[in-house]
Amino acid sequence: MTVAFAHPPHPAQALSKSPTVELSTNAPQGSDNRDPHTIPTFDSKSLTEPEEPVLYLPPLLSSLPEQFTAAELPPRYPPLTTETRLPDIDPASLSLHKALHHFKPLSPYYADHAYGEAFNWSQLVLPEDEEREWYCVVFRSRRKAGSDGGLLYDADKLAHEEAVRNGGLIMYWYGIPNPETGMNLATCIWQSRKHAIAANSRPHHINAMRLAVDSYDVYALERHRLQKVKGETGVTIEPFTGGEVGW
Repeated sequence: MTVAFAHPPHPAQALSKSPTVELSTNAPQGSDNRDPHTIPTFDSKSLTEPEEPVLYLPPLLSSLPEQFTAAELPPRYPPLTTETRLPDIDPASLSLHKALHHFKPLSPYYADHAYGEAFNWSQLVLPEDEEREWYCVVFRSRRKAGSDGGLLYDADKLAHEEAVRNGGLIMYWYGIPNPETGMNLATCIWQSRKHAIAANSRPHHINAMRLAVDSYDVYALERHRLQKVKGETGVTIEPFTGGEVGW
């Protein structure tokens, strides 16, 4: 099945041109020997008619406030960072921010898996003495055939930078449509549910949502609680069932 809609280049395209990133593209796309975590070839055909789902889609981390020193980026699979900086971040969220440098999907069919199984949550390591919880929002979607994503992409970028500037957004990640089903998945991790709710009322977010109404056949939201307890180094992820999350 050929997906009959276009979408602008994924931000990971910039990494394929970076001399500091290790590339491994000897095996052709679609080859059984190709490492799905290596940076794929990005061009007009591969982005509009991908031969297969792509796993190397790095997290887009919110840049830290100026008083913080940025963590050293992994040379092989580095994350992306925003132009806009967060106004503040608490110590436990800073630890999560550093751990999310290694955030990645576990399967090329991430849009079809449960949120807790789609990503490498079990590989995230935080300091043992910290305890906190964070609010995650998941967007599962399928674009309408023939829709042009240019305006929506630009509106989404403005809404994202707006959210970072106003505080609370730690990470944004999104994939590219599954070439067979057209389904996609995007997710945000917030310092708190209050931050996420506040972002919903800001002008760029409102504009992006208005455009989304006419652009998708499927658009479903999920909410989850990401938790780190004292005495352990890992995190757990579970569906949000109510109440406040984070601060």
